[in-house]
Amino acid sequence: METDIRPSAAAAGAGTAQDARPGRELPRHWPLLLLGAAVVPGLVLVLVGRSLDEPAMQAWRTVCLAVTVQALPFLLLGTALSGAINAFVPARVFGRLLPKRAALAVPVAGVAGVVLPGCECASVPVANSLIGRGVTPAAAFAFLLSAPAVNPVVLTATAVAFPGDPEMVLARLLASLVTAAAMGWLWLWLGREEWLRPAVARHTGHVPGRSRFTEFRRAFQHDFLHAGGFLVVGAMAAATFNVAVPRTLLDAFAGSPWLSVLFLAALAVVLAVCSEADAFVAASLTGFSPVARLAFMVVGPMVDLKLIALQAGTFGRAFAVRFSSATAVVAVVCSALVGGVLL
Repeated sequence: METDIRPSAAAAGAGTAQDARPGRELPRHWPLLLLGAAVVPGLVLVLVGRSLDEPAMQAWRTVCLAVTVQALPFLLLGTALSGAINAFVPARVFGRLLPKRAALAVPVAGVAGVVLPGCECASVPVANSLIGRGVTPAAAFAFLLSAPAVNPVVLTATAVAFPGDPEMVLARLLASLVTAAAMGWLWLWLGREEWLRPAVARHTGHVPGRSRFTEFRRAFQHDFLHAGGFLVVGAMAAATFNVAVPRTLLDAFAGSPWLSVLFLAALAVVLAVCSEADAFVAASLTGFSPVARLAFMVVGPMVDLKLIALQAGTFGRAFAVRFSSATAVVAVVCSALVGGVLL
């Protein structure tokens, strides 16, 4: 059977009409548009330049730069270590170190986050890879929550952000570990396999034939650029809250113990600041109680907008909605309990 590959008459006519179509004409008022394009940006720059001399803008700029400069070295260190683990440590190592019994594997996986630094973005594919290699989902989820929250880089950054306040570092460590373990055990109790999209085994270690240093460079570049953007946005938001938000509004939340905790927990979800830098943002929120700032640092690395999107894309929407909601509640409760005792 022969196939006629000649263009149809309609297509040929359309092509002819398109070829014969005259060139696009300039807009009728193009001189005014050109003048506006030349003048408006200049006016905006002049107005912005004048506003930068205002005391409020100077304070905003100072807070924003202070938060960014303080957090940047820890962000560099954290993403570098995360890239090194991605390039030099194969994912099967985690499966070999975990106990076979699921109830015991959950706390072990949570504690593993203390010695294995990683950012929020890296923890999701690592957890998916562990599940694909036979690790119980409860242990994988405990590691997913604890790794970006209690690793050495995050704890060191917290100690620098809160000098002379070791209780804040200990409170963050304990509240995060308890939250991770509680969520792992909660999954063993109430979790259902149908909520999970079938896990796809992803290679998170070295690929034979590839340069380890190339893998390290690519992972480091991706994590740093991705997390650096959220750091700048978080610093700008923190500066805005310190300068632009009326003090009476902040006092309305800060004056109530529970409202302040819920407010900063919700703020952590929206800002999505990298865990290596969120301590500096929390330290800048001086109008809130230590327990509320602890909730900000515990909830942020476990539940934020980018993590919810990553979890939905990796494990499915049904899982992301249930798991993120439950994690937020458990994290707030654990922060209030631990913070109430230690802070």
